[in-house]
Amino acid sequence: MRKLLLLSTSVLQNGKYLEYASDVIKSFFAENGVSKIVFIPYAAHDHDAYERKVKDTFSEFGLELNSIHRSGNLLSTIKEAEGFFVGGGNTFLLLKTLYDLNLLEAIRDRVMQDGVPYMGSSAGTNLATVNICTTNDMPIVHPTSLDALGFLPFNINPHYLDPDPNSKHMGETRETRISEYHGIPNVRSPPVLGLREGSWLQVKDDKILLKGCIPNQCARLFIRGQIPKEHEVNSDLSFLLNM
Repeated sequence: MRKLLLLSTSVLQNGKYLEYASDVIKSFFAENGVSKIVFIPYAAHDHDAYERKVKDTFSEFGLELNSIHRSGNLLSTIKEAEGFFVGGGNTFLLLKTLYDLNLLEAIRDRVMQDGVPYMGSSAGTNLATVNICTTNDMPIVHPTSLDALGFLPFNINPHYLDPDPNSKHMGETRETRISEYHGIPNVRSPPVLGLREGSWLQVKDDKILLKGCIPNQCARLFIRGQIPKEHEVNSDLSFLLNM
């Protein structure tokens, strides 16, 4: 019963917050009959400021949004939610807070059992996958586990960047770091989808479509023991649910 919209980023260069995906966001919630959304702000430290920014944007979309941090009964808010939006920020902080508040399982049940629509951006997209091992964030806090919501049985690397041959930076590339993840012996690490800026996944039940707003902007798929493969916008990635 998965109904997911997973964005690589919240802002494109010279754009406003979620502007590039505004039509997709409005359609996603409208087609699922959602007008009120529960916002999960825990990837940031200042929940009030984060809520103000997101609330203003969703108001422009014709959607009512309220942050869960203002609730007097967190579990009740989760159980009554019509839809979720989990914003970007620090993925470790987000996951730790949800573990500390005992909300992870409640959100998982609402999405996977009750079919409540879930939208994630950046850290919120990482959270939707099997674990947060391929986030780009620093581990500023230590969650109980790196295991995440598990809506998808693979990893995503949001904000995926290709190596720049003209750059003087000599550090590891994203591809190098993902190969390190897949290189751990005696561990069956799942596939990793490098999701470039301006790209997103639309997931409905057992169907996954790769979408994007930038021409020729595709995703790069890493599977352990295989050569990385490019996937164009509009590719059907449903096979990743059964690997």
